Amino acid sequence: MLHLILGGARSGKSNYGLQQALALSQKSARNVMYVATGTATDPEMSKRIKRHQQERPNHWGLTEVPLALTAFITQQSTLINAPPILLIDCLTLWLNNHLYHHPEQDFSLLFQTFTQTLVASDADIFMVANEVGLGIIPMGELTRQFVDQAGWLNQAVAEVADNVTFVAAGLPMPLKRP
Repeated sequence: MLHLILGGARSGKSNYGLQQALALSQKSARNVMYVATGTATDPEMSKRIKRHQQERPNHWGLTEVPLALTAFITQQSTLINAPPILLIDCLTLWLNNHLYHHPEQDFSLLFQTFTQTLVASDADIFMVANEVGLGIIPMGELTRQFVDQAGWLNQAVAEVADNVTFVAAGLPMPLKRP
């Protein structure tokens, strides 16, 4: 099961993803692995990370995967135990990391490989992403590239996802259901 959860900044998307992963965990008696893609690059980001840490249950697993998300999902899919529940927060920061560290790469190939990995995985995966295309068009080339790539990433993931939910003001709105 693949579930993409979209929303703007402070829309409640991460909390909704957490609630969905927790509900599935309780129903299936499986633990959740929280997959953090953000890195503490400044004091404000450190505060955001700390807030997310305080919101999730202490018994959940945690792994930090700022770049190698596709490889991590592949690795999780080969585990002998029951398929894991992954909560990836967030795809937009993963994209940001790629734009920063590997701006020359073919992003359409990155997205294609990522979505193929998602489809092939046996894991239940909840993915949080920012919907950044609803605001003002950025003036700078790099920020426009980020908005464009984020939109294309969200479209690629939404196409293969079983569920897509948009969250605004803490209210989940289903966009795609099985």
